[in-house]
Amino acid sequence: MHLHILGICGTFMGGIAAIAREAGHRVSGSDANAWPPMSTQLEQLGIALQSGYAAEHLQPAPDVVVVGNVVTRGAKFPAMEYALDQGLPYVSGPQWLAENVLRGRHVLAVAGTHGKTTTTSMLAWILDYAGLKPGFLIGGVPANFGISARLGESKYFVIEADEYDTAFFDKRSKFVHYRPRTAILNNLEYDHADIFENLGAIEKQFHHLIRTVPASGRLVVNGGDDNLARVLGMGCWSAVERFDDAAGWRAEPRPAVAPGAFEVFRASVSLGVATLAMPGAHNRANALAAIAAAEHVGVDPKLAMAALASFKGIKRRLEVFGEARGVTVYDDFAHHPTAIAVTLAALRERAPGARILAVLEPRSNTMRLGTHKDELAHSLEGADRCHVYAPASLKWDAAAALAPVGARLAVHADLDALVAAVAAEARAGDQVLVMSNGDFGGVHGRLLSALGQGG
Repeated sequence: MHLHILGICGTFMGGIAAIAREAGHRVSGSDANAWPPMSTQLEQLGIALQSGYAAEHLQPAPDVVVVGNVVTRGAKFPAMEYALDQGLPYVSGPQWLAENVLRGRHVLAVAGTHGKTTTTSMLAWILDYAGLKPGFLIGGVPANFGISARLGESKYFVIEADEYDTAFFDKRSKFVHYRPRTAILNNLEYDHADIFENLGAIEKQFHHLIRTVPASGRLVVNGGDDNLARVLGMGCWSAVERFDDAAGWRAEPRPAVAPGAFEVFRASVSLGVATLAMPGAHNRANALAAIAAAEHVGVDPKLAMAALASFKGIKRRLEVFGEARGVTVYDDFAHHPTAIAVTLAALRERAPGARILAVLEPRSNTMRLGTHKDELAHSLEGADRCHVYAPASLKWDAAAALAPVGARLAVHADLDALVAAVAAEARAGDQVLVMSNGDFGGVHGRLLSALGQGG
């Protein structure tokens, strides 16, 4: 079967492309933009990519058009208009996955505003380490696997369960298609202001997910999240295990044992000491959730903890991009105030005596709309200096919104000026944390080049 994927370079749709190719289908795709790691993965798989969304990309007609949620009606997407006019078969990515890959399998889904990619990666690695050979689809590239998706060789499938809408013709959240037997609910905050009117609208979608989990299933829930507690209060028909909770699963840091060490408790019972290369309390919480979910499919927590000791992290999650003149440049996907704050805290834990220079692009739809602008200054408290990119297309006054940051703040309307300013300011030992959910105009490499030239 020939699948043509519209929006193939998104992490989710790129993962579907990889799985479909592994299942023996012919796969091609169109997208307006492509950048690593997804573009690299698709090239390595030999999947043909076409730039833009021309109607000619669907000539001759594929057997089915798989439509990403980037696609809308109108002149911007002539390929979709052509598919509709010609009556070509089309389906959303989540529905194709549900019908062709997930049906009949034990699905382990990871949902939440933050930590989905990391927790999904940890869970997939734990199951793989335990010999369960799971399939997975992750919104990033775990270093242990080097790929974001695979079909798997067992009944188990681990998936990052996004609450974003499915497609222009299906406004339900993606995750309602997955029908998990094990579901992690990491946390819940207001996000995706371009899709959801308010927090209550997102809570409703999360409850739709809970409704799909069978009575024999398991919900692994952040015990300290009031919003999730409210969602569970709407109705729950499955067993619940809580983490970051005194009566459930919790982690106590043990830095004296080893860097990244923490003791795992289930209620008052110690299960042993785990080690994790990824710093930060949020990553310890992610690990607890993964351990608790893996136990539901028979993986002993001690074995799960052993797996985490060899977990190598994920691309674009506090990933060292390079070093020049003694300055370390990191790449991170953080684009929500909470994610920015916890990422800075994690870097502070990793390099406690270093100066941190935060370089931020408010690029997500929610950020560009200014929904979180009043929270952003607080989220940057962990940085010693803050350089924020605010092009003319930004729909709010970054300098005014971030005024509470004070003298630590520099706002740049020009990317070249930002690079020059950071390179001029950085000194040996500094940690430069670049945060964006896009390629940020190649700022990471440009910074390293500018630092090198200044040496």
